Amino acid sequence: MPHSCDIFCNVVDNYGDIGVCWRLARQLAQEHGLAVRLWVDDLGTLARLCPEADAARDVQHCRGVEVRRWQGVDRPFTLRYLRANGEEEAILPAELVVEAFACKLPQGYIEAMAAREPKPVWINLEYLSAEDWVAGCHKLPSPQPSLPLTRYFFFPGFTRQTGGLLLERDLFARRDAFQSDAARQRAFWKALGMEMPSAETLKVSLFGYENDALTGLFDAWAGGSQPVLCLVPEGRILPQVKQYFEEVGRDSSRHASVGMNPDLPSYSCGKLEVRVLPFVEQERYDELLWACDINFVRGEDSCVRAQWAALPFIWHIYPQHDGVHMQKLRAFMARYCAGLAPEAARALQGLWDTWNGEAAVPIGQAWNDFREHRSMLRQRAQGWAQELAENNLALNLLDFFRETGRMRAFEIEGQ
Repeated sequence: MPHSCDIFCNVVDNYGDIGVCWRLARQLAQEHGLAVRLWVDDLGTLARLCPEADAARDVQHCRGVEVRRWQGVDRPFTLRYLRANGEEEAILPAELVVEAFACKLPQGYIEAMAAREPKPVWINLEYLSAEDWVAGCHKLPSPQPSLPLTRYFFFPGFTRQTGGLLLERDLFARRDAFQSDAARQRAFWKALGMEMPSAETLKVSLFGYENDALTGLFDAWAGGSQPVLCLVPEGRILPQVKQYFEEVGRDSSRHASVGMNPDLPSYSCGKLEVRVLPFVEQERYDELLWACDINFVRGEDSCVRAQWAALPFIWHIYPQHDGVHMQKLRAFMARYCAGLAPEAARALQGLWDTWNGEAAVPIGQAWNDFREHRSMLRQRAQGWAQELAENNLALNLLDFFRETGRMRAFEIEGQ
């Protein structure tokens, strides 16, 4: 087992990169006892996920993790820092070094890794993908041409041939306890400023990027036969939500009412009620997913958490200009739908495609097809979560550390 771990995170877009790194850092520290340093170039974004983090402090400890400001790949990096009492502190590279999502380690740190004996295990933690080629690239070594170091590519994924997914050891127990405890659920809804919804109300969380299909989806919910409560965490889709109700309000044939709190507005139209939620830390977001019937999620981190919620979900994958994201989406759907009846698989694929801009049918029709197969989709979500739970990313990282240690020992013996 390593005793120490450095995780470097370059916050590129919103909360996906730092969300994964913060979860990994806490799990390695809290569950496995490693001394973890998380180097982040945007502490303000981390502070949204962890309220006790101070964006103004260069060095701090949060939830068992040492958090340090990293000036980024284009800024000078020093291995010496001043403590609060004015004394200098030398920074020794950790035994396990995680370069998250190819963020490029500082050259000074790499040289210090090369000077350390034994050499650290250097991991490039890649983005999540369900594509077939991932299994062939997982754990591949990349020897550095000018230094005695090897970097290894580590791919999260959905099969035993990949690195798996982040899963805290008690997550399922906490989820099941929440979902079986009416008092805890009432307390959750009360904290959001509302009563616990009625059993007939369909509860939906909506976390996504900007989306042209939103208007049609809201129309389907507002004009449907079942009450829908849509909870929208603060994010990039929020301006479109507001615009929808402003336009509906100008239509004399329909009516929209707006809540009294301008900071956290609520809207209603027909059978649809929308509540805007303040940004919540990671643990509270898990509870939001558990409290809803269906979850719309985006990117990587919230998508994984929706899978652990074991409920039907719709994934808005991060859009890429070259359209590669749709290949990734369909690769995931192929694996996920392998355990579904054909009609349920078609319903899921239809809504996912339409929500991701590949409209085969109108969004209202896609939604109705999806809703008709909710029971079957929920069963699949439960089975899928159990399947994935057997492949834990944090445990696999530690196993790989031990594996590389054995490889180094054999190399030394053979010399």
